[in-house]
Amino acid sequence: MNNKEKEREIRTSWKMRALGALVGWMMRSFAVTLRMEVVDRCGFTDRAKNSSPRIWCIWHSRIAGTLMSRRRIFPWRKGVVLTSASHDGAALAGVARVVGLEAVRGSSSRRGSEALREMVQAVRKGLDVAVTPDGPRGPRYRLSSGLIKLAQVTRAPVMGVHVHYSRAIRLKTWDRFVIPLPFSKLTIIFDELLDVPRKLDDDAFESKRVEAESMMRAEVDDLDLPTYDHSQRKRNRR
Repeated sequence: MNNKEKEREIRTSWKMRALGALVGWMMRSFAVTLRMEVVDRCGFTDRAKNSSPRIWCIWHSRIAGTLMSRRRIFPWRKGVVLTSASHDGAALAGVARVVGLEAVRGSSSRRGSEALREMVQAVRKGLDVAVTPDGPRGPRYRLSSGLIKLAQVTRAPVMGVHVHYSRAIRLKTWDRFVIPLPFSKLTIIFDELLDVPRKLDDDAFESKRVEAESMMRAEVDDLDLPTYDHSQRKRNRR
């Protein structure tokens, strides 16, 4: 794929990049007001012992807390974030850059195979890769197979990252996106590592996907909340 074809597939604009940068700086300032607690189940915060790349698994609704905690809890880690090739993905890429992360653009609906190759290259360079396996459109808390495929190819372990807030608001989006309130407490949990063998038949692959999904759902505090249905809202307005 040449550069012109890549540009057509990846949607971006200076407005979305600027919006992302603005939101990123606002998040950095907002993070100063938060009290942060770390629960480390895999020794991740031991800087001397953990330099190998990891695949971060984060639910889409908890992106904000993970990004806000980076500069205070794990500033030495270098990595990339998978964002969609849409205009929204361009804004998130801008946010990531402000906190010191690069972005790989793609999703299951656009640039999926290209994004996978770029993430594999990032891991081979020693970088962490952060993936929201229920994004960019859901279903909420449903782990897609792409994360397991990435771990299978790279042999980098999957690290579940969970974020809880003492006080927060939830947006009426498909993922019920969570934003902490000022001066609240943010707890970030680095879960035990999940290894994915290189060779798996279809049943074993699905078993690993379910295992990872169960690990992530076990730490969710809002499974009982319904997914927001945009189409239902439109029907109700008629």
